[in-house]
Amino acid sequence: MLYHFETFALDTERRELRQAGRPVPVEPKVFDLLVHVITNRERVVSKDDLITAVWKGRIVSESAMTTCINAARTAVGDSGEAQRLIKTLARKGIRFVGTVREEQKSPVAAVQVPPEISQVLRLPDRPSVAVLPFINLSADPEQEYFADGIVEDIITALSRMRWLFVIARNSSFTYKGRSVDLKQVGRELGVRYLLEGSVRKAARRVRITAQLVDVSTGASLAAQRFDGTLNDIFELQDQVTASVIGALLPSLEKAEIARAKRKPTESLDAYDLYLRGMSLVYRWTKDSHDEALRLFYRVMELEPDFASAYGMAARCYAFRTANGWMTDPAMDADEVGRLCRRVMEVGQDDAVALCTAGHALSRVVGDTDAGSRLIDRALELNPNLGAAWLSGGWVNVWRSEPSEGITRFLRAMRLSPVDPQMFNMQAGVAAAHFIACRYDEACLWAALALKDQPGFGSALRIAAASHALAGRQHEAQEVFVRLRKADPGLRAGNIKDRVVYRQPEDNARLLEGLRRAGLAE
Repeated sequence: MLYHFETFALDTERRELRQAGRPVPVEPKVFDLLVHVITNRERVVSKDDLITAVWKGRIVSESAMTTCINAARTAVGDSGEAQRLIKTLARKGIRFVGTVREEQKSPVAAVQVPPEISQVLRLPDRPSVAVLPFINLSADPEQEYFADGIVEDIITALSRMRWLFVIARNSSFTYKGRSVDLKQVGRELGVRYLLEGSVRKAARRVRITAQLVDVSTGASLAAQRFDGTLNDIFELQDQVTASVIGALLPSLEKAEIARAKRKPTESLDAYDLYLRGMSLVYRWTKDSHDEALRLFYRVMELEPDFASAYGMAARCYAFRTANGWMTDPAMDADEVGRLCRRVMEVGQDDAVALCTAGHALSRVVGDTDAGSRLIDRALELNPNLGAAWLSGGWVNVWRSEPSEGITRFLRAMRLSPVDPQMFNMQAGVAAAHFIACRYDEACLWAALALKDQPGFGSALRIAAASHALAGRQHEAQEVFVRLRKADPGLRAGNIKDRVVYRQPEDNARLLEGLRRAGLAE
């Protein structure tokens, strides 16, 4: 049977809801609810009626039923406020009040979709992602609520990131309980990426898996597995959300950078230029940072309110400072101050821009109080942003707060275990141990950082000074040879241009260690 109302057609045989000939994704229970209220539209359908018809007599919570009714309204373009088609009658139930025309479906009938309607949704000009409902692989149906809660938290966390286009929960959840073709879902939702996953519970343990898929190729870009206990289900839910988000974001960024590199030069827009600048930043060389800065300034010309471009430009100056690549430290500090003020003007709700600006303001200008406030604001906006925990850790180090710094660095590592800046996190832990006079630990962590970035000035300075202060003169001199090659202009008289420790004794110990390792006056 076909039921026609407004621009919709409900096909009970094919179990399809269409609007103007185009399929509308609907969860099975939502479809059953629509069929039941439409076929019984001459009367009020009670809660008990719905439990019998839709849930087959199984006990269901009031919130689950309300969610299902709201999803049915959303599917047909209605809402709880308008109640244009599905009306709630207090303490009685619901009733379908739209005008319905019934049609006995011909077995050979085929719906012709107008070409202008069947066109695929145009992809947004920024990364676009939908999080599909996680599959409950457990025998316990109660785990549905846990799985749905994780997905809702992930959608909320992703939605805080202004550079992402995130499909709303109501649209994503229309695929719940359905076997879907990911490429088709991507076309229907108009997104480039999909995040799918599953939840499996056994006794008091639970395993959550998730993978990010590029729907244009069907390739898996990242996969994440999380095992935990159900002792505190809400804490576990938060941990899973943070873990998945942390693994997801670097993979998304890498995929978008690769896409921008493939784009013809003549068709590059501000966002593509920004991505190309990011790819240059991740080479971690002086020349690549110089070229990245040029691209970020070009982005500012094209899009004067692109907050992240200002933040990343400031961050480039901070990396210059860390490696001794400045040409005029005072001029760099003035420019960083200008860039950070611009971030505060146009990016008050942009967590990425705020954390990069906060890091640069602390590192180059030396204003760790203002920098810390910007980073804390970024973490308020997005507590799952690994870059903000990393920047906050460095500010703790510069403020002589090693324990807090290590906590933040480890949090950043947990959130973003494959981050291109892992060496920076490891160097931060090394610096924190140096501040705490734990020179052996400082050397171990610095060695980890230098394994990936052999010329990173911050790690080389910590390693050389720590070996020297621990009495390992040979090792200190070996590292200092590498430091002198990476930063040939370093002298005792200009060490203050590279380091921003607020406590004089921390600066004095670093300088003493470097002098023992071979630093000239």
